[in-house]
Amino acid sequence: MKNIIVTGTSRGIGYELALKFANAGHQVLAISRKTPRILIENKNITCLSVDLSNEADLDKVNDFLSTTWKKVDAIVHNAGSFMLKPFSETEQKDFEDIYKVNVFAVANLTRICLPYLQKGSHVVTISSMGGIQGSLKFAGLAAYSSSKGAVITLSELLSEEYKERGISFNVLALGAVQTEMLEEAFPGYQAPIKANEMADYIFDFTLTGNKYYNGKVLQVSSTNP
Repeated sequence: MKNIIVTGTSRGIGYELALKFANAGHQVLAISRKTPRILIENKNITCLSVDLSNEADLDKVNDFLSTTWKKVDAIVHNAGSFMLKPFSETEQKDFEDIYKVNVFAVANLTRICLPYLQKGSHVVTISSMGGIQGSLKFAGLAAYSSSKGAVITLSELLSEEYKERGISFNVLALGAVQTEMLEEAFPGYQAPIKANEMADYIFDFTLTGNKYYNGKVLQVSSTNP
């Protein structure tokens, strides 16, 4: 059984994914600001209340890893911050707030975990089709979509930097999934895929995808948006 870190577990895909890993017998470190009771009560899940936008708050993760797990088999960078705002009204602080969660937290958490990652470990970053070069873009998502493009490049770079250690880094660029975040972006739109269904896909990819991919970006989308 594996030790797996999942961020953004208070709702949506992250919540479903943490439960799937735990119910399959894996040990899960669930990271989010809010901690659902169902996750707390699961014997295979350790919940840490962490504000990912605050670098110092990630010390909680390092404390846990150094005293309890000692190794990390997989990370799923699922947490995301969203903003729908006309570019003319988007200020630097808006960009910073989005990037703190969507980019800086991914880099910071990965760096903290590096001493505990080993040959065969898999780091999966959840991005968006909006971060893919040449994909259909939507007005008002300048901060969000650009941040999702940034983590794609980061993952590609890390796959090269740590290939000699046998650590794999891949990105899943998701299309529309029926979550609260999608409802904020496209009110009234009904996505063809539910959160628990996408969690099934990410579950399998996290456990086996690094056998076939490293430094890759997979577009997991059937619709626009």
